[in-house]
Amino acid sequence: MNITGLLVALLIGAIAGFLAGQIMKGVGFGLVGNIIVGIVGALLFGFLFGNFNLLNSGILNEIAGGTIGAVILLFLIGLLKKAA
Repeated sequence: MNITGLLVALLIGAIAGFLAGQIMKGVGFGLVGNIIVGIVGALLFGFLFGNFNLLNSGILNEIAGGTIGAVILLFLIGLLKKAA
């Protein structure tokens, strides 16, 4: 992966993490934490569901998939916090 690909992945993760933090109010981890959750969520979504090809744009597909994955991840983290 070149530096441009890494920067694009970080930007998509940041957007996905921010959107997931807005959807899951009260479960976010701040800007840096949400970026990390967005990146991990995108990886989780890609692993579980493969290529998300609902929208006409590749970038929008990645953001949507990352957001869904980050929301799932935040939901699971919220469950673990309540259990502890």
